[in-house]
Amino acid sequence: MNQYRTLSSDAANAIAKNGSSWSAINPENVARMQLQNRFKTGLDIARYTAGIMRKDMAAYDKDASQYTQSLGCWHGFIGQQKLISIKKHFGTTKGRYLYLSGWMIAALRSEFGPLPDQSIHEKTSVPALIEELYTFLKQADSRELRHLFTQLDEARADNNQVKEKSVMDQIDNFQTHVVPIIADIDAGFGNEEATYLLAKKMIEAGACALQIENQVSDVKQCGHQDGKVTVPHEDFLAKINAIRYAFLEMGVDDGVIVARTDSLGAGLTQKIPVSREPGDLGDQYNTFIAGETVASLEEVNTGDMVIRRGGELIKTSRLPNGLIQFKPGTGEDRCVLDCITALRNGADLLWIETEKPHVGQIAGMVNRIREEIPNAKLVYNNSPSFNWTLNFRQQVFDAWQEEGRSVSQYSRDDLMSVDYDQSELAAEADARIQAFQADASAHAGIFHHLITLPTYHTAAQSTDALAKEYFGEQGMLAYVRDVQRREIRDGLACVKHQDMSGSNIGDDHKEYFSGAQALKASGKDNTMNQFG
Repeated sequence: MNQYRTLSSDAANAIAKNGSSWSAINPENVARMQLQNRFKTGLDIARYTAGIMRKDMAAYDKDASQYTQSLGCWHGFIGQQKLISIKKHFGTTKGRYLYLSGWMIAALRSEFGPLPDQSIHEKTSVPALIEELYTFLKQADSRELRHLFTQLDEARADNNQVKEKSVMDQIDNFQTHVVPIIADIDAGFGNEEATYLLAKKMIEAGACALQIENQVSDVKQCGHQDGKVTVPHEDFLAKINAIRYAFLEMGVDDGVIVARTDSLGAGLTQKIPVSREPGDLGDQYNTFIAGETVASLEEVNTGDMVIRRGGELIKTSRLPNGLIQFKPGTGEDRCVLDCITALRNGADLLWIETEKPHVGQIAGMVNRIREEIPNAKLVYNNSPSFNWTLNFRQQVFDAWQEEGRSVSQYSRDDLMSVDYDQSELAAEADARIQAFQADASAHAGIFHHLITLPTYHTAAQSTDALAKEYFGEQGMLAYVRDVQRREIRDGLACVKHQDMSGSNIGDDHKEYFSGAQALKASGKDNTMNQFG
């Protein structure tokens, strides 16, 4: 279907119905503006991207090599540039998403200044960033389509019908930069009602996938820090229900819920759930509670908490702040129970927060989950909190040692040393890092790989490199050689920053609205013309 011509024709009919008073309106310009504004609301985006995720999940179920990926964003421009780069290098956005990290919002977007990842930033900043990301992605659509419209006008001016048809085909088959965002709602920012209200705002902003964790909301910690406290299953399921209700209320029936468990690294809980019969969720949760058997009430002191478990009375182990301890070594069992319970009660995808990137460890848990839920799939955090180099070098060291290979030339505790960078062990470790995502998707059920904080680190690294040279001996050459010249050579669109900011789109609109008298910014004296 020729969408461009159809929209132009529809606009022409609407203009004609209103007679001469609308004669200044050009139907093709209307069609162009409509194509540049395909998504009118965040809900349009949420419904569209939810459909994409569901198709991708089904494709992964058939073929585990069809996993998906994303990078975390803390600003709309960062998200926009990622998608522009993806389209430039790969020609398609298929399988590539964006991730919205609560950590980065806390560290970079809070009015309080940089904060730790403890849900103490403004929760309104979460839907605000979703809306900002999609505003920038839609602007990328407008800009790229505007270039195609310019090519169309040039082809017509040259009476080049072959070129005109080619450009028209590109317009009609245009692939949007708008992709799914998996958005972090932390532990829900309060009770289940608070979770529901925030989820609605996030969905209205365009989120099709919300990731929620099973920590206690008011003492939430970053997944890679100590002091994590989890909640009983009933509390977590209430929040999953709240999110599902929010999706359905907003008409996003395919909305995706990612249930994250922090149980692997969490040794504490805040309360004992009620158990009504042996083997129910409360009873299963309580089997993991640490404590000592008591034979009589004389062994119970004032303020102690006692539960009945398996015919025995157990005095629970508690910290001075009242938090209750789990038995050591039960993290994996609790993770498996968390995941099975979440999938049986409304979640679509899982997230297991681990302390290291180890395919065998993840697969061990996923295989147990899949005994109950065969199509269980994970979203996995390829976290910058892991020392990937050291972890994988140690994994290779351990594997070689187990195989009987000599590792006497290596010091396991010092494998991060630059002295090993050119070694055979380092090369093997790098090969395993390169293959990690494919291997983990094939063997450990990971549907989606993400890096939570990549642009936090790339911004710091690139700024450090520029500052070192610019304020040093290189002066302006540091910027020209290492930034602008590379932008030009690599074909980065943002070298023409006026065009990237929407200046040419604005010029088009001025011409639509004012005709020949429009005062445009893109004339011969615009220095952006120096970039061709």
